[in-house]
Amino acid sequence: MTSSARPHLNRRLAAFGTTIFAEMSALAVATGSINLGQGFPDTDGPEEIREAAVRALRDGRGNQYPPGPGVPELRTAIAAHQLRRYGLSYDPDTEVLVTAGATEAIAAALLALVEPGDEVVALEPYYDSYAASIAMAGGTRVPVTLRPHEGSFRLDLDELRAAVTDRTRLLLINTPHNPTGTVLTRAELAAVAELAVERDLLVVTDEVYEHLVFDGAEHLPLAGFPGMRERTVSIGSAGKTFSFTGWKVGWVTAAPELVSAVRAVKQFLTYVSSGPFQYAVAEALALPDSYFEEFRRGMLARREILAEGLTAAGFEVFRPAGTYFVTTDIRPLGEKDGFAFCRALPERAGVVAIPNAVFYDDREAGAPFVRFAFCKREDVLREAAERLRRM
Repeated sequence: MTSSARPHLNRRLAAFGTTIFAEMSALAVATGSINLGQGFPDTDGPEEIREAAVRALRDGRGNQYPPGPGVPELRTAIAAHQLRRYGLSYDPDTEVLVTAGATEAIAAALLALVEPGDEVVALEPYYDSYAASIAMAGGTRVPVTLRPHEGSFRLDLDELRAAVTDRTRLLLINTPHNPTGTVLTRAELAAVAELAVERDLLVVTDEVYEHLVFDGAEHLPLAGFPGMRERTVSIGSAGKTFSFTGWKVGWVTAAPELVSAVRAVKQFLTYVSSGPFQYAVAEALALPDSYFEEFRRGMLARREILAEGLTAAGFEVFRPAGTYFVTTDIRPLGEKDGFAFCRALPERAGVVAIPNAVFYDDREAGAPFVRFAFCKREDVLREAAERLRRM
């Protein structure tokens, strides 16, 4: 045995322990609660896509190491999807990279593009892997906070512009935004693009909820704005769109030099992953538009069940324009500490949620907000709503 006064964990990651998702999911199991914390569906996606994975396994496609950039069929399908949906043309051979989910894509992009001392401007609250990935790269996180305004969370463009300094390397943009459900408008995205071009910034965009937008909102890839094609790394994922989150199939689309940089890091993370599932996702991306519309309508119905239930239970509810999460304010319930509220909620109501404060640098700013996931069966959501109402 050897001992050392120095901690074993790299000091850059000292602030990152067990994720709140693991803690709350364990609490859900221990108490038999309905888990509306972690964002995974409780039903599988399309049967034909599951069978496509089985067929690939049986045919021996992907059972050994797939190509480093991803199987050609999937890269071609990703490029076709970007062209069909958004009019963005990408070369499957040089401008598409398949990753182990969006989480690896985010980590690989930040490790590739950020050096110690670089500043990364990120929209706060932010998905927890953003902070960890910036820390691993040695970058400095600069949050720009989305604040509640007239029933939704909005970006202050003046605050965003003021956050950019001579040390800023990259903007990390998430739209549709987890956890607030904000979808940046065309005007907001145009302003972000103008700022990136003016200050010569790279941009990484997390677009995993691209097919889940509601109430007339429209997902617009930042890469489609003037001057952004050559400076934007766009990240997508199959998990949220096709309800196979365990398959961990994500992707990057970007200009060749940006893809090469991200791939240089990615090869030393997972190298490759999800072989047979890549073939299945290639088929999924080619599903007709009717699938995506029905998927969106189904999630909208679930949003309404949960939002109405939370409103009846006394929460202030921010109806999301995108994603499958509802953010609430607990202060109308006489509460103000989201951590304490969420840790007590399983015993009080038999429901698990996530305190939004974990997504903030400024924990006080996020303290009264709590996130609930509605990617569950309608009967489960109705039961959760009833439990919360009785509380």
